[in-house]
Amino acid sequence: MEQILSYKGWIVGGVFTLIFMLEHLRPAVKVVFDPVWRIIKNLSFWPLNIGLSFLVIIPISYYAGNNALWQRPDWWSGVWGLGIDVLILDLFLYFWHRAMHEIQFFWRFHEVHHLDNHLDATSAVRFHFGEIFFATLFRVVVILVFSLPFTSVVIFETAVLICAFFHHSNILLPRWFEKPLSKIIVTPAIHWVHHHAIRQDTDSNYSTIFSIWDRLFHSQSKTQRSQNMKIGVEGIKDKTFKRLLIMPFYRK
Repeated sequence: MEQILSYKGWIVGGVFTLIFMLEHLRPAVKVVFDPVWRIIKNLSFWPLNIGLSFLVIIPISYYAGNNALWQRPDWWSGVWGLGIDVLILDLFLYFWHRAMHEIQFFWRFHEVHHLDNHLDATSAVRFHFGEIFFATLFRVVVILVFSLPFTSVVIFETAVLICAFFHHSNILLPRWFEKPLSKIIVTPAIHWVHHHAIRQDTDSNYSTIFSIWDRLFHSQSKTQRSQNMKIGVEGIKDKTFKRLLIMPFYRK
């Protein structure tokens, strides 16, 4: 387990650094002034969630992966089995993401992520620890029901972080490359619309890795990303790091 988590840390750190550099060298949306405090604020969520991961997420996921409700058949193993596991977890993440938008209690935590008024790789780690905690509890049920091994869960989490860095990024991609790619995985052009400060667009494009889920469940937005697209939550301004941490615990 320690070896797997070590590989995950190096891969995630390396991909984040690469994307962060590329999006500042070739930005898709040019920003006149992006304050350093916004980047620092976003990155401040990362150590909190890493701590939560080691204290809660990893132990619970490891226990669930080793105490499944049934024995998987032999054909459900290897690369084929891993592919099925990733599809199951990604489908769960689609419905979980959609629930956070449609259920007010969960939205109070997820709104912290959406209040960011610009998107880049740092936005991918700006999640309230409460959201991560609840997602872990619900995912345990999926792990138990489908007898998902811990290695599949860690590989999936690594893929999710890499994809999140990518589709939150401000990297300029050629249209001939991004358009066909968006038919398979979520690209910045898709996910930026999800962060559009218009509620109709915010409540769309829920997919994380594979973009097929939004087409399949009719939650795909027809809006196209543009240079002047306003990012954030409609009618609400971003807040300080301290305020973002306590915000979900206060009724509006």
